[in-house]
Amino acid sequence: MPRRSDEPAYDEPVQERMRERPLDGLPAGEGPVDEPPVDDVEVVLADDHPVFRDGLAMLLDSEPGIRVAGRASTGREAIEVVGRLHPDVVVMDVNMPDMDGIEATRRLTAESPHVGVVVLTMAEDDDTVFAAMRAGARGYLLKEAGPDDIVRSIAAVARGEAVFGAVVARRIADYFAAGPPAAAGLGPFPELTPREREVLDLVAAGRANADIARALFLSPKTVRNIVSNIFAKLHVADRAEAIIRARDAGLGRG
Repeated sequence: MPRRSDEPAYDEPVQERMRERPLDGLPAGEGPVDEPPVDDVEVVLADDHPVFRDGLAMLLDSEPGIRVAGRASTGREAIEVVGRLHPDVVVMDVNMPDMDGIEATRRLTAESPHVGVVVLTMAEDDDTVFAAMRAGARGYLLKEAGPDDIVRSIAAVARGEAVFGAVVARRIADYFAAGPPAAAGLGPFPELTPREREVLDLVAAGRANADIARALFLSPKTVRNIVSNIFAKLHVADRAEAIIRARDAGLGRG
């Protein structure tokens, strides 16, 4: 099966691969700093790649004061596991089936504001970074981050702090240095990513998932996942309701 573009390679043991990564640096631009030790931090891992998820669990369980209390492979499962276990921190991937990590983060922070979310993903584009921040994530790291960065981020978020890897922090600084985009350029449904708005526009035009997949050069499964995420973010029950809202906003007329 072809590997997804955001999927890390699994051709070597996960723990060994992670330990060889250079430190990302937290806070941005600084080296390791002395920090208070963590104590009894319970973590839930949400990632649909079992090899990466299990390797990360082994790594965290080897750290004093951190215990992996549960695991999830979809956004909906993450919400269910958190509601049952009440952890201190959730380490959340973005691209997952059933419900993406951004929407899961939004729901978790609304329903369980005491739980800190650290996004751990391959995605570093501005849309994803700022969508995670708006959803309430208190940490954002790339999967290339070193193990010390991940552990420090979890500990910091458990203490109520907000942390971002150096690469992400630079992107945030660059964004604000350039100034916010004009409000007129936001378009309808700002909670959706550009890809989700593109798919919604085609849905509103009456295109079936198979047609959308061919038009955008995506797999049918990817389109189904995107449509499911759109329904969740817009809080609509079905395709007909989504089409009505989209057309009311001017989509589907191109």
